[in-house]
Amino acid sequence: MQRRIILKLAAVFGAAALVTNLAYAGDSIKVGVTGGPHAQIMEIVKQVAATNGLDIKIIEFSDYVQPNAALASGDLDANSYQHAPYLDAQVKDRGYKLIKIAETVTFPMGIYSKKIKSLAQLPDGARIAVPNDPTNGGRALLLLQKNGLLKLRADAGLKATPLDIVDNPKKLKIVELDAAQIPRSLSDVDAAAINTNFAMEAGLKPKQDAIAIEDPHGPYANIIAIRAVDKDKPWVAKLVAAYHSAQVKQFIEGKYAGAVTAAW
Repeated sequence: MQRRIILKLAAVFGAAALVTNLAYAGDSIKVGVTGGPHAQIMEIVKQVAATNGLDIKIIEFSDYVQPNAALASGDLDANSYQHAPYLDAQVKDRGYKLIKIAETVTFPMGIYSKKIKSLAQLPDGARIAVPNDPTNGGRALLLLQKNGLLKLRADAGLKATPLDIVDNPKKLKIVELDAAQIPRSLSDVDAAAINTNFAMEAGLKPKQDAIAIEDPHGPYANIIAIRAVDKDKPWVAKLVAAYHSAQVKQFIEGKYAGAVTAAW
């Protein structure tokens, strides 16, 4: 009789452990980020999410291409590093079944230089580095246009390329580089358009060091992306709630002093 009771109890506890493990597996996710603010903010999101039973493993990447490839292949459950126009371009160009689930933060792009103190000092024929991906490259060209350095075709849109330049009075030479590499190449060019996350990772301070900076209220709010098939999974709502929490917003406001702003 005693042996029978022990076996029954073992079966009950074994089933309970199985259920617990399954529940934990469902609430444990991998989120891809790029270094700098995205990674730092996600650490706070991780802490908040843990209080709601969601375990987040943060995977850090050094470029803009791999986080979407890893998400599409199932190596990640979500990523947080890109703005909506970039995701839209990736979905169109690569056929990814990825969707936006929430806005996160805005990083105004800036123009930086180690050789000049203002755009007025740019010499004729100056070399300007811009990101080589379509959306961030277009973003950089629009910033140069806004500051009167060149003119783009009227219908160039957010994905403008150097081929869309119709007026270039200073004969500027546009140098297209991987976005993550531009800060390291700053000494090799006269000026560079750098995404704020990569600028800050390189020790640049947008408010003090940028000689021109983007309006933060544009179309470039960053987002959390997931696979479309996962949109109704319980962890999705938990992830968004954690990111949009008061604790995370307070961290962003205190840490970045306006260089990074909450987009929700």
